[in-house]
Amino acid sequence: MTPRLLRTAVATALALGALGLTQPARATSSDGVHSVRVPDGDPHERSLAPRTSESFSLIGITWDDPDAHLDGTAQVRTRSRESGAWSAWRPLETDVRTPEAGPDRDRPGVRGSTQPLWTGPSDGFQVRVSGARLPAGLRVELVDPEAGSDAVHTAVVEPDDVPPDIAGPAAGPLAAERPAVTSRSAWGADESLVKDPPTYTGDTKAMFVHHTAGTNDYACSESASIVRGVFLYHVQSNGWNDIGYHFLVDKCGTVFEGRAGGIDKPVLGAHAYGFNTATSSVSVLGDYSTAATSAAVRESVAKVAAWKLGLYGIDPTGTVVLTSGADNGKYKLGQKGTFHRISGHRDGYPTACPGQSLYDDLPEIRTLAANAGKSAEPAAEPLGPWAEDEGVLAR
Repeated sequence: MTPRLLRTAVATALALGALGLTQPARATSSDGVHSVRVPDGDPHERSLAPRTSESFSLIGITWDDPDAHLDGTAQVRTRSRESGAWSAWRPLETDVRTPEAGPDRDRPGVRGSTQPLWTGPSDGFQVRVSGARLPAGLRVELVDPEAGSDAVHTAVVEPDDVPPDIAGPAAGPLAAERPAVTSRSAWGADESLVKDPPTYTGDTKAMFVHHTAGTNDYACSESASIVRGVFLYHVQSNGWNDIGYHFLVDKCGTVFEGRAGGIDKPVLGAHAYGFNTATSSVSVLGDYSTAATSAAVRESVAKVAAWKLGLYGIDPTGTVVLTSGADNGKYKLGQKGTFHRISGHRDGYPTACPGQSLYDDLPEIRTLAANAGKSAEPAAEPLGPWAEDEGVLAR
């Protein structure tokens, strides 16, 4: 190191120390995700002191073993890049599980994780984690969904081979109008990060409703960035092949295309451990543990479910028997359960998701789905101010 660089490094360290901040140790960065290792040590408590960081807008924690569960709590504080103010401590949801089958489980580098938290533009963080026995290899994941936005690859992800019987179901007798859906290219999915073609599972038999947890304190103009951040977290931090959800809905009711492979096709997702096969998913951006949903959210979730299930002639108010593909803490491997065709995540897995408020809305959502109008023509695609590609879904 040259004398000038040495003086600069020392001055930076002293300045950060005076602010009560430390610099991240052993940090790595890749495609909009900056990872910071949490040093191993106490098996029950680990933390990182307040520190400055690369810019980010979404934060989460991952660990080495994808089958390990963080049986405890994980909390973060973040510093606003605009005001410099520190947030209060906020919990991270720890109910994420690696899918029981498919490329998202078999890929090298798959990690266990918490749910990510949307923070808005930030440049500092603090972390504390505690539990009965913490998993090894804890890492803080700082996601900047705007990084490299000028180089986003938006080529369509096409399947290598779609069997004829699942290449696109004909509309059934209960067909509903397809809702307007913001395409992956419109919200800025970097398709170069999706390495494997989508996997198909057979007919879609049920729809699981989720929430992303975290915060409701976002503007709907930020929704595309949030979806892009979740995509980067699922792919770059969790090590999955693609975003886990099939659809996402923001608090204003805008619907976003999630996992690639065709919104009208039964794509294997990564959303409901034990019940990913033959199911679809829609996740609402925000935390609905106590916050009430809007009419726009309820209507959009109902429209998505009505259209998706209607492709197979399924009554959205009915029930179905599903078989668990894993021991997931609520169902044993091979155990059968009866589910509403529109169910909450908690119906199949021991979690609070989709939050009590949204869960209590499911009967109304089922009724709205049953009353969804029929139409032979799909709705036009909405294009927000973030859209860099004016193409619409063609799959």
